[in-house]
Amino acid sequence: MVFQGASNLALDAKGRLSVPARHREVLQLISEGRLTVTKHPDGCLMLFPRPTWETFRDKVAALPMSAAGWKRVFLGNAMDVEIDSASRVLISPELRESAGLDKDVVLLGMGSHFELWDKKVHAAHEAEVMAGPLPDALKDFSF
Repeated sequence: MVFQGASNLALDAKGRLSVPARHREVLQLISEGRLTVTKHPDGCLMLFPRPTWETFRDKVAALPMSAAGWKRVFLGNAMDVEIDSASRVLISPELRESAGLDKDVVLLGMGSHFELWDKKVHAAHEAEVMAGPLPDALKDFSF
């Protein structure tokens, strides 16, 4: 399954995120509504369906000792969550704080997983990327 597209959402007062309807059925099928949330190096959060997380987790766990700091970032901050009966996912206070999430957020489908950004931070990050040069990997890419 490939997750794509952006959804502008709002966290409720308890830090819960409503899973967009277009992703609910697939998430139930591939992970029985079980997700794992952790930090991303760019300051947002990553949300993985559990089977995808397990593959990612195993790759991170196999990294050499020189990457111990990143192992702590990814694995030490990982939180398992479930989509509740109202199709919401609780984002822990610690993870919300680390990503600067307050209310308005953007959920981005990134293929195998999602990224969760503060709406303003995402807009600024995207503007910065768009203003910069194309990376070498895209210079020969045909649009």
